[in-house]
Amino acid sequence: MSCILHIETSTSACSVAVSEDGQNIFKKEDLNGPSHAVSLGVFVDEALSFADSHAMPLNAIAVSCGPGSYTGLRIGVSMAKGICYGRNLPLIGLPTLKVLCVPVLLYNDELPENALLCPMLDARRMEVYAAIYDRALKPIRDIAADIVDENSYTEFLDKHPVFFFGNGADKCKEKITHPNAHFIDGILPLAGMMSPLAEKAMAEQDFKDVAYFEPFYLKEFVASMPKKLL
Repeated sequence: MSCILHIETSTSACSVAVSEDGQNIFKKEDLNGPSHAVSLGVFVDEALSFADSHAMPLNAIAVSCGPGSYTGLRIGVSMAKGICYGRNLPLIGLPTLKVLCVPVLLYNDELPENALLCPMLDARRMEVYAAIYDRALKPIRDIAADIVDENSYTEFLDKHPVFFFGNGADKCKEKITHPNAHFIDGILPLAGMMSPLAEKAMAEQDFKDVAYFEPFYLKEFVASMPKKLL
């Protein structure tokens, strides 16, 4: 049995969940943010009290680690690391773009077998942070900062139906008009969607070094971005 506390603060939404063996048993969300500095501590206290009052010892803390909002990620990761230190728990870091894919895979029964998923996070103007995954969440193209125009992703669209979603996808609808392009509205990265990925990480003992772990946005991703996007 595994009991995991999940934290997601990569966008303006703030959410916390507790799962037991992959099933959510506690969930709090504020979709009207950004309000991470105010809401996250309250949500986490309520989640920890819920787990403790039900005699459910936590086995790990999972945090969405970007890319995403600089401030949101720093608040979420700092909170996750603090709990890990305080309760001597392992830390699981989950890519935000993979978290975005979970509801699409769970609740969309019409995805073709050869479909590709393109989660997008808004990076202002016509820029997005995006990646391409297959239905098994195998990376087909790693996370990158993209400037979207009418030719974006054609190498994938010419061969596969591609499903675009996330808060960066809405502004791309007028640019990406390829017949194989499909858009799914209303997909947010939320803590309640993190458990399948976190359970997989638990099974593989894929834990992060709490002392040195940083959000993806702040280190590897920013270092790889073109200077004109910074």
